[in-house]
Amino acid sequence: MKALSKRDLARLERELVVCLTEACEIAKSEIVGFTWLTHRLAPDNFPASLRITWVFEQEADKDAAVAGAAKARMLELTAQALSEAGVHLDHVAWHVRFDSEQACQHSHAGNWDRRLLGR
Repeated sequence: MKALSKRDLARLERELVVCLTEACEIAKSEIVGFTWLTHRLAPDNFPASLRITWVFEQEADKDAAVAGAAKARMLELTAQALSEAGVHLDHVAWHVRFDSEQACQHSHAGNWDRRLLGR
């Protein structure tokens, strides 16, 4: 796929932030222990590089959510947000990961930038 232009990237980022923020607010009221979400993408490898991370406070809450119906709900909210932002993916689940503040604190001393970059 062709790299996004600066203008297209800025538009996409704005739309993703609005749509994912709405999904986040819904999830906070529905899913125990969920606190926030974020996304990352590489403009020269979009949409393959898109990653959405759902973050829980505790590992136990994350594990419970991923093992139960909450996982399907988070994937549904993600797909809906992406669709509203004009992003259409064949397999939304491939672009979603689940994490926790507790795990980040333990392995990356709370440094989310490092953790999300996989360092």
